[in-house]
Amino acid sequence: MYDFSHYSEHELAANTIRELAMDAVQAAESGHPGTPMGLADLGVVLWKQFLKHNPADPQWPDRDRFVLSAGHASMLLYSLLHLSGYDLSLEEIKNFRQWGSHTPGHPENFKTEGIETTTGPLGQGLGNAVGMAIAERWLAAHFNRPDYEIVDHYTYVIASDGDLMEGVSHESASLAGHLGLGKLIVFYDDNKITIDGSTDLAWSDDVDQRFRAYRWHTQQVNGHDPEALAAAIKSARAESDRPSIIIMRTHIGFGSPHKQDTASAHGEPFGEEEIRRTKENLGWPAEAKFYVPDAAYDYMRPENAEAQQEAWEQMLARYEEAYPELAATYQAALNGVLPESWDQDLPAFAPGEKLATRAASGQVLGTLLPRIPWLVGGSADLTGSNKTKAGEIEALTRASFAGRYIHYGIREHGMGTALNGMALHGGIRPYGGTFLVFSDYMRPTIRLAAMMSLPVIYVFTHDSIGLGEDGPTHQPIEHLASLRAIPNMCTFRPADANETVVGWQVALARKDGPTALVLTRQKLVTLDRGQYAPASGAARGAYVLSDVEVPEVLLLSSGSEVHIALKAQRMLAEKGVQARVVSMPCWSLFEAQPEAYREQVLPAAITARVAVEAAASFGWERYVGDEGRIVALNRFGASAPYERVYEELGITAEAMVEAALALVGD
Repeated sequence: MYDFSHYSEHELAANTIRELAMDAVQAAESGHPGTPMGLADLGVVLWKQFLKHNPADPQWPDRDRFVLSAGHASMLLYSLLHLSGYDLSLEEIKNFRQWGSHTPGHPENFKTEGIETTTGPLGQGLGNAVGMAIAERWLAAHFNRPDYEIVDHYTYVIASDGDLMEGVSHESASLAGHLGLGKLIVFYDDNKITIDGSTDLAWSDDVDQRFRAYRWHTQQVNGHDPEALAAAIKSARAESDRPSIIIMRTHIGFGSPHKQDTASAHGEPFGEEEIRRTKENLGWPAEAKFYVPDAAYDYMRPENAEAQQEAWEQMLARYEEAYPELAATYQAALNGVLPESWDQDLPAFAPGEKLATRAASGQVLGTLLPRIPWLVGGSADLTGSNKTKAGEIEALTRASFAGRYIHYGIREHGMGTALNGMALHGGIRPYGGTFLVFSDYMRPTIRLAAMMSLPVIYVFTHDSIGLGEDGPTHQPIEHLASLRAIPNMCTFRPADANETVVGWQVALARKDGPTALVLTRQKLVTLDRGQYAPASGAARGAYVLSDVEVPEVLLLSSGSEVHIALKAQRMLAEKGVQARVVSMPCWSLFEAQPEAYREQVLPAAITARVAVEAAASFGWERYVGDEGRIVALNRFGASAPYERVYEELGITAEAMVEAALALVGD
């Protein structure tokens, strides 16, 4: 229909991407056309010449990972997927940013095949890629054998100015350099434009020197020179002991007479007239809309994808014969299938034993780690406090990627994104620890883990004013409510050591979302399960811990404050008031129970209810109702021994009793 003989094959594919980006954003009347246009040359070079992938099997385990950290440039990725033969039709491109389409404004891995991670919040994709590169190296160290390189692939990332400005990029890049992740290659799109205007407004970093300081391999190239790009990628791939960054000078809105190198090219449709002029300037038919030449498809479809995967599968079959047990473990790790009897004979804690739930968690981990070989943990420089390293578990270092414990340093941002990346890659079940108060640093990554249904486990210790002397800066108040507000998030706060065991069982059995284990610093008495209900009830999110024949009032709590509720129950009994105590370690699990069970635990007819928690009261209203009372904190904590802090701030059994008596009228 049109004559494209004036283009090289590369130019034809790159300008097809530019045309699709302009047309899709214009049709949606919103979006970011300029960055895909500036990155089109890199996209074609990388996907055509280097990326190991198979559109017929987007989940091939040994594929290269491609992460578009600059998620606003989603039309670049959608165009590459479409041109390469993934299940993403031209109709989906035309429905960019529309309800129900597989081309949302920012890439979503649960929406569209071929997308490795959900990106958009800047810096997160770069951090995810670090986790993916860790996973690749860990799996290779554990499962590769001479002549059987069953794990051997690269992780490629496109990062923008915004990605590198965000603080998480510093933590992630520093960690990657420290570990020497040689199969991680980042392309920095140095187009010198942000939404506000030139990057000169707020950005004067020497990116090359910055990444050299992180111990990265650095290069600078013209981002519109295909040969220079290819040479730089080859050089980066040859660098085995350091991650690489390729700093590319590009032009946002490449080819547009009036939009190139302008802020308006970043986040606005060009308008029909400017699109027409841009197409003419690029030698593209001005009247063509959403037009993809057959030659562009022919060029971008991988030539040897199926043959590459078939060769890998044949090697895997030989590997299974040579190393049957190792191969079975590899497949189980990739599939996330827990070993048989993984949760049998877990620690059982004796009644009356005083133990912090963080310490109980450490003992449980000591049993779990030998049973689940791909359970890989770490902590943000709080290993001894979080109790996340159990037994003789080896550390993962640049000298030994086989280790199962990662010292993340004081990098909660970087740890959170790396945990997501490992879970996304597959083959590793990751957990990471820090103080609950520092979950604030990780909130964007936790939110994305929940959005992507990633089975990441967070070990959050020092969970309340029970932290004591460190004072209000380290005492979490609003954090439980914040975590509970995240959809698809399981926030589990156990009342004693045996509920902590159940928490780990819940977390590891869960495959469709993250779990936070929220644990105490202070010691708690292990409850006598001969007197109280079995701890197994905690798996349902809430259960009747201590009951009476005819309850007049319900006492609700989680974690360490369950012990306060039990004391209040005894005090009320002395006053002739019958109270039921309900332990509620995980609200989201309880909400998922059948209505009949929820009514059994919290009968609607009993409106006299008192909740207690050493945290903000927000959220407890749904369980105590309009007539109930909440003993909680609507202020920050204080520095003192924790028993004194509880007393002074009114988180006491006496306060619960007073509230209960007021409700029942005694």
